[in-house]
Amino acid sequence: MINGFEQLSAILNDYPQAYTLIALSLLLVAAWLSNWIAKRILVRGAWRLLRATPLGVDDGLSRHDVIRRLSNVVPAVVLSAGVAVVPDLPAALVTVVQNVCGAFVVLTLALAVGAALDVANDLYRRRPDAASKPIKGYLQVVKLVVYVLATVLIIAALIDRSPLILLSGLGAMAAVLMLVFQDTLLSLVASVQISSNDMVRVGDWIEMPQLNADGDVIDIALHTVKVQNWDKTITTIPTKRLITESFKNWRGMSESGGRRIQRSLLIDQNSVRFFSAAERERLHRFVLLRDYLDGKEREIGEWNAQLEAQGRDPVNARRLTNLGTFRIYVDSYLRNHPGIHQGMTTLVRQRNPGPTGLPLEIWCFTNTTAWGEYEAIQSDIFDHLLAIIPEFGLRIYQEPSGADIRGLGDAARMLQSPDRRPAAGAAA
Repeated sequence: MINGFEQLSAILNDYPQAYTLIALSLLLVAAWLSNWIAKRILVRGAWRLLRATPLGVDDGLSRHDVIRRLSNVVPAVVLSAGVAVVPDLPAALVTVVQNVCGAFVVLTLALAVGAALDVANDLYRRRPDAASKPIKGYLQVVKLVVYVLATVLIIAALIDRSPLILLSGLGAMAAVLMLVFQDTLLSLVASVQISSNDMVRVGDWIEMPQLNADGDVIDIALHTVKVQNWDKTITTIPTKRLITESFKNWRGMSESGGRRIQRSLLIDQNSVRFFSAAERERLHRFVLLRDYLDGKEREIGEWNAQLEAQGRDPVNARRLTNLGTFRIYVDSYLRNHPGIHQGMTTLVRQRNPGPTGLPLEIWCFTNTTAWGEYEAIQSDIFDHLLAIIPEFGLRIYQEPSGADIRGLGDAARMLQSPDRRPAAGAAA
């Protein structure tokens, strides 16, 4: 066999180009074989070792292809080392191949480090306190530094110069770099302030009207904060604007366990009046008003008895009003409602009257912060109040609609019809 190799070498020496071509072919086969071994044997072995760990690191590594990226280094190293032993290759070609392989190795390592940082972020997000203190912004800064250094090394490898020469030139470009990375530096400072002051977390409901953002925070990165609005659109907010501009965070409401109801019933002021004795007696049917009515009638009776003893005019006597009684009814109804948080403020008050009526404002908190349940409780309360208010002789103010105007026109035409006019010669 040795003699066979010697004879083959002797024959190939007479054909140097064929010798070089065969050597290059063998080098490419060796590179392909090393790549196959790295991916099929080394990578699979690494997966088996990682699956044995209790941290579940293999899921993140497989999602971001960290080990597969590292395995690409092997064929590049084989080509870089083997091209030097191929005979009769120009020195310039050998240098170019080695430089390109070195640049590819640096690029592969940089991408692998970036993917490893993404894996670290995924593992950190499994922690219970990850939402309150995200590290994605800091990891992006590290990734940016890695990519900048990798770019310098790649350029140095391609031009076959020392990277120190390029790095020394960067010092003179510091002012330019400050301008180029101005947004990055501001975003980094903003990320630090947001994290240290616990201003925003993933999952918070924030509201920023100037940017049309109203929804849940789904991602906090170095440069941007993504908000999924309630209409399922995505609003991207620059991180620095969360520091320089105001926004509303509803996390306090969610953590308190109660959500505020603040709405008003517009009462027609012409319907406000005193109750008659028969109407006061009829109100005793309301269980929520019995204690109030008994105490109030006793108090008013004593006051009016003193007034009569002094011989004063009965017009000065105190009497129950339908609006005041309805206000007490609403307050009692809220304090006995199973959906109202009784540990928080419950208030029924009158606001300043206006051209649209007298606002009777209801201020209370539901015992849930879930949006659907909150709206259901609020609707049930106002459904009941709108339906019960005629029992108190009150009317809700509503501006005239087209149907009201048509009704007035129909009434006017009926009065002007001939069959409704008085007969001629009828007694006045």
